[in-house]
Amino acid sequence: MSQSPHIVIVDDEAPAREMVGDYLKMHGFTVTLCDGGRSLRGAIETSVPDLVVLDLNMPEEDGLSIIRDLKSRINVPVIMLTATASPIDRVVGLELGADDYIAKPCELRELMARIRSVLRRSAPAKAASAPETANAKAAKDQLVRFGTKWLDLEAQALRDDEGNEHPLTASEFSLLKVFAANPKRVLSRERLLELANARDAEAFDRAVDLRIMRIRRKIELDPTKPAVIRTIRGGGYLFSPAGEKA
Repeated sequence: MSQSPHIVIVDDEAPAREMVGDYLKMHGFTVTLCDGGRSLRGAIETSVPDLVVLDLNMPEEDGLSIIRDLKSRINVPVIMLTATASPIDRVVGLELGADDYIAKPCELRELMARIRSVLRRSAPAKAASAPETANAKAAKDQLVRFGTKWLDLEAQALRDDEGNEHPLTASEFSLLKVFAANPKRVLSRERLLELANARDAEAFDRAVDLRIMRIRRKIELDPTKPAVIRTIRGGGYLFSPAGEKA
């Protein structure tokens, strides 16, 4: 029987975090409430949650530094709660690896829809791969070369030649998977979003370029002169498997 997803709510305002927590519990989620970065770190030591909902504006430790610290420890999806007046925080948060954001005060039904959407995108990445019994060719077909790394489609992991894994967010994996299926084809942002099934994620839409930039840092020999995922002026992006220069 599948367990209910475990969501951690981080907000320094008790009424806000309890309201969100009660609503999610009512809809079958397992919930842990934290009042800041310190209690969040304590909570993830006990068990790794499926998703973190994090208020960006907290007095003790700001949400952006918590995201940075959290992502360096575990690869867990994060939805940011942001004051509407801080677009720069949203962009920086997405840069640091957050998966989505929602403005405060938030409509609880919308927050739950965002949570379900992010969980759907990250679920395959969390599923442990079954013991490999298929032949080596099938396994090899699941590996795609992206510049300095290999993308393992089955394990949904990015590895270097030594086999070390490099963390990918669910949305970065979705983009790489689309590129792997469409080599040497110019894909507009619109088409990328469509193929990555990201229609329901407004933040994904706004942050395609940021995500590509993050991916390039992981796979390009020189991210300032991308040769593997190239920008096509006025067109979008193109995955060049051999990494040929334009």
